[in-house]
Amino acid sequence: MRRVLITGTTRGLGRFLAEHFLASGDRVIGCGRGASALEHERYRHHVVNVSDEASVAELFGAIRREESGLDVLINNAGTASMNAFALTPPRSVRKVLDTNILGTMLMSHAALRLLRRSSHGRIVNLTSIAVALRLSGEAVYAASKSAVETFTRVLAKELGPLGITCNAVGPSLIPTALTSGIPADKAQRLLAEQAVPRQATPGDVANVIDFFVRPESDLVTGQVIYLGGFS
Repeated sequence: MRRVLITGTTRGLGRFLAEHFLASGDRVIGCGRGASALEHERYRHHVVNVSDEASVAELFGAIRREESGLDVLINNAGTASMNAFALTPPRSVRKVLDTNILGTMLMSHAALRLLRRSSHGRIVNLTSIAVALRLSGEAVYAASKSAVETFTRVLAKELGPLGITCNAVGPSLIPTALTSGIPADKAQRLLAEQAVPRQATPGDVANVIDFFVRPESDLVTGQVIYLGGFS
């Protein structure tokens, strides 16, 4: 039974992934800024600010006491400021960078000692097609996710000798709270640029993550997979 830690499980994609891994028979540790309504005998939820070092340290102290190990870390927690850069206040920039890249780094750093003890340690980070498409109005968000992708590739090289893989998946447009503010006409333009012109589903994302975390995927590391393709 794998022990899977997923950030941002209070709603949306994170909640779906928690339920997905529970259905697969795994133990799931979830976390978010608030409480979760998800109840399951193999689910434990923690209120955590992933961009706060003390909060992350407290989480991993609990994991060491309660789980005694970790096999998979999925850095799903993220936020966006979808606005023209000239209209984006510095506090919004800091919030996006703190959550998306600092949070990913803090969680990954804290998980390393536990992942080293796993026979198949895995880190999966969430990125976005906003990086590849260089979307107007998403400069800060795309920059944060671009940093996540570079971090993923470099970390994969550092952790490979330890038996830990590190990969990233970039969903195309997916119905979540994060994308709810995108105007309908912009959403249609984005879909038209894809090779497969439909919105992604949480199941599409879970499918890629399942591949990354399989024991047979020991040689798959440093990869960034975008969903949808681009025409």
